[in-house]
Amino acid sequence: MAKVLGVGGVFFKSADVAALRAWYGRVLGVEIGEWGGFFPATGPASKPGAGTVYSPFPATTTYFEPSTHDFMINLMVDDLDGLLARAAGEGVEAVHRQDESYGRFAHILDPEGRKLELWEPLAPPEAGEGSSGQG
Repeated sequence: MAKVLGVGGVFFKSADVAALRAWYGRVLGVEIGEWGGFFPATGPASKPGAGTVYSPFPATTTYFEPSTHDFMINLMVDDLDGLLARAAGEGVEAVHRQDESYGRFAHILDPEGRKLELWEPLAPPEAGEGSSGQG
């Protein structure tokens, strides 16, 4: 049976594409060329507990706030503390931080107000230890 294998990309409009590309490079280390940026599948595959979540939220959710956009982007990171230090050096502060059994999270806003959820996956607990899950 034919099925979707995963998210192949995230595409969105920008008021100033060049400035946004530069910001993502400086603050997040994401190099974005004319056609976009590329994350090889081997990156997340090498991190235990990593995967792609595809989840609609109710129209009334406040989870994306303080952004006014009706979507957010979750980016897997290898070192949340290091990335947040890099972002702070560029004047970008986390608006939310949270640790869960399946990973560590921080929320920041890009220059156009899109909420970015930074996620450092953690290996799932061993069988019998329990897990809160992402549900």
